[in-house]
Amino acid sequence: MKLRNELGIILKTQGEIEAMKEAGRVSAKALRMAGEIVRPGISTWDIDAYAEEVIRMEGGIPGFKGYGGFPGTICASVNCQVVHGIPSKRVILKEGDIISIDTGAIIDGWYGDNAWTFPVGEIAPRTKLLLETTEKALFAGLAQVKEGATLGDIGAAIQQVAERPGFGVVREYVGHGIGRDMHEPPNVPNYGKKGKGIRLEVGMCLAIEPMVNQGTRMVRQMPDGWTVETLDKLPSAHFEKSIALTADGPVILTQE
Repeated sequence: MKLRNELGIILKTQGEIEAMKEAGRVSAKALRMAGEIVRPGISTWDIDAYAEEVIRMEGGIPGFKGYGGFPGTICASVNCQVVHGIPSKRVILKEGDIISIDTGAIIDGWYGDNAWTFPVGEIAPRTKLLLETTEKALFAGLAQVKEGATLGDIGAAIQQVAERPGFGVVREYVGHGIGRDMHEPPNVPNYGKKGKGIRLEVGMCLAIEPMVNQGTRMVRQMPDGWTVETLDKLPSAHFEKSIALTADGPVILTQE
């Protein structure tokens, strides 16, 4: 029987969180190894196939493949693509590109979910700053996960870091709860006001994932029904980790 709080958020027991760590570990390994083969000349299709091989060799099931009809094991979002890019034999990475790779694995019915944006060779200084800033924003958000804090604390910390250099924080896509479903309540915005929103409590498991654009925060969905890109076609970065709040404090789930 699922334990829910008064807001309907599913709270995990310590044993369930321990089980989720294995899904997180496999997701993190797939992400790391996929990132290691990023280079000019490789297709996003090849990266996808490699990530699937890693997940299956670790005893997992690709969490994204078939989810809502999505065709890939990874989301492969290149340059101005924010999230949900579909792997393709026709998309060949080149020097100066960036690619956000989002991976998820299922182990014993539990989901892991994480993402990272990788440079392809040497990238422009402003784009490098975008990646560095979004990574810092992720860790600023993670640092707010403690009992009694709020979702607004997470969003405000991310927003403050991301907007300092003049970057745009995406509003339409946010983080989320995670467990036996990849997307569970609550939504975890990457913007907000400190002290506002739902209070965090032991047993909450969250996927925190800032999506930050080099230019405008405005985005649009492409005709394929999945890929989201920036309205001004400037680059976007996406970093994500899943985290659990335990009685002993926060624990990153997506780590090897």
